[in-house]
Amino acid sequence: MIGNLNHVAIVVPDLAAAGDMYRNNFGADVSEPKDLPDQGVTTVFVNLPNTKIELLHPLGEDSTIAKFLSNNPKGGIHHVCYEVQDIHAAIDSLTADGMTVLGDGKPSIGAHGLPVIFLHPKDAFGTLIELEEVA
Repeated sequence: MIGNLNHVAIVVPDLAAAGDMYRNNFGADVSEPKDLPDQGVTTVFVNLPNTKIELLHPLGEDSTIAKFLSNNPKGGIHHVCYEVQDIHAAIDSLTADGMTVLGDGKPSIGAHGLPVIFLHPKDAFGTLIELEEVA
């Protein structure tokens, strides 16, 4: 069911500094910041040859990322994202196997403009998993 690793998301306390570190120290291609109000985050992508790193920063005090950052002031890995061909088939299969889709159980639109869901970490050995439908 899952395909490629799409990205690893890291919450950072300073988005500009984190982007600069990847750009200046590693010579990476770093995107411009993008606000995602529906998800309560500002995101930057570090584009690597085989995957991406998503740098996340809270957009507003009510962001779930703000809570993560208050518990982890230096930041840290937040989730991994895997690609799937059919997000609805993935939801059906995973929920039939007893996994929990967070939120209302329906896909939302993620940072790439594609449908995404998140799976509860309790069902994946403590790892928050995002699935993103790709064409």
